[in-house]
Amino acid sequence: MKPNPVLRRLGLDDHDRAVILHIDDAGSAQCVLPAVIDLLDFGLVTSTAVMVPCAWFPQTATYCRKHPSVDMGVHLTLNSEWSTCRWAPISTQDRTTGLIDDEGYFHRRHNGLYAAATPEAGKAEMRAQIERALAAGVDVTHIDSHMGAIGHPLFAESYIELALEYRLPPSILLRAQRFGFTEWEHFPNAGRHISETVERLEEMGVPLLDDVMGLPLDTPEERVAQAKADLDARQPGTITHFFLHPAHDTPELRTMCPDWPSRVADYHAFLSPELRDHIHNTGIQLISNTVLRDLMRQSMS
Repeated sequence: MKPNPVLRRLGLDDHDRAVILHIDDAGSAQCVLPAVIDLLDFGLVTSTAVMVPCAWFPQTATYCRKHPSVDMGVHLTLNSEWSTCRWAPISTQDRTTGLIDDEGYFHRRHNGLYAAATPEAGKAEMRAQIERALAAGVDVTHIDSHMGAIGHPLFAESYIELALEYRLPPSILLRAQRFGFTEWEHFPNAGRHISETVERLEEMGVPLLDDVMGLPLDTPEERVAQAKADLDARQPGTITHFFLHPAHDTPELRTMCPDWPSRVADYHAFLSPELRDHIHNTGIQLISNTVLRDLMRQSMS
């Protein structure tokens, strides 16, 4: 594939490797925002996104109002996977929408969501989450996806429509004419449509990424080495959305998240001077979603 044209628009070179170091799941627990703040202050992480339906969204929104320059997207949420802390749609309590499981929350897993939900209900919920974030004073920089749930033919078109309507970069739609996290070869007709859509969006000047990846949540050991290896593997001429899930080690986190050791490991790894120096010395260009949003809005003005 040719070098990402967004690199030149950012003043970079066709051979550069640009990375958005991104924090998922802000707002999901009280222990996440303090970790986000620490990592933003340390200077490696460049972006984050909030889960609007979750209990700690108001805390995150308050921080955003006090720090309007923070790069905060909406982590569009259609699943609620944990057992001891769960969340539900904010747009509806109507179970006929298919968004709600037998316990009254979002479905835990993709298969339940995809089997029951309607595209219209998914779009209404995504819109409600964006609108609530904006109304709360969050200067939304992009929209991505919790658990990759919206990278599916049920919701993909609505996701793109909302990205264009709000002029927000669609962070999981890739130049490789697919969505991150979803095997589009299983949906050939939808895949062809996405291919045409990607071409149209690039012609419009919508910045698209080349890859979405992150550190796994089941291998907390040697986190700095994992991050180094994954970042070193980034190809020249590409822009990557690289996500992590940091949190402070608290009783809340240990109760909520079975994968808490990896989340704590992410926090410590991205406060590591060793990792910071490695990234700087290997020439990786760290960018934010704010600059991509600005490019998108310039193109669409």
